[in-house]
Amino acid sequence: MAARVPGAAGLGLLAPPSSRPLPAELLADPGWTADRVAALGHRYRSGDRRALATVWWYSASAVLLTPVAAGLATGRPLSARLADTTVYEVGGTLLAGVSAAPSGPDPAGDLRDALAAVVAAVAAAGGVRERPLWAVAADSLAGRLLALGRALGDVASVTALAAPVAAAVGAPMPAPRYTDVGGTRFVRRVSCCLLLRLPGQPTCTACPARPPEQRRVLLEDAAGPL
Repeated sequence: MAARVPGAAGLGLLAPPSSRPLPAELLADPGWTADRVAALGHRYRSGDRRALATVWWYSASAVLLTPVAAGLATGRPLSARLADTTVYEVGGTLLAGVSAAPSGPDPAGDLRDALAAVVAAVAAAGGVRERPLWAVAADSLAGRLLALGRALGDVASVTALAAPVAAAVGAPMPAPRYTDVGGTRFVRRVSCCLLLRLPGQPTCTACPARPPEQRRVLLEDAAGPL
């Protein structure tokens, strides 16, 4: 798979040499996840479990969904089952995800089961409702497909996969969204990562909490000159 995607290492499809492999099934363990959330709290000097768990999931969901998104983007579907997936970390931070098997007969069902298991663990660890975490997963799916579309030189076709995949997974996963600003495509977020609730952290450029016009101006700046 990595050979099919330019810049695969930067997209998290290749594990860094110094990384440690972990079975993705650990992400569905509430105790293991609670430890990760607590470690993040020490890093940010915050006791806001809800914000910390959401920030952790925002990053972890992107890693978990990367091999699935890459399989879709390249026409070589990969298994979404946690048992078939390995994640890699450096210094407690997940950086890469690799699926070791082709997709099974029910890819949407496998993805739904994997996300449901991990969302439940994150919700328990952070004392947060599950529905916002599903929205985070939708944004991660949209973001991974957008990054892969840029790498493959076909943003339109690859990002067009997001909505059908989410629809196949079904509720409570919302439909991923995109917006085109200044000729550049961005994820139109349906979730807030809650990073702004942690000490000293900024509001994300595309944060849905921003006024729409302010968000558009910032995205225009990010898009650069036409």
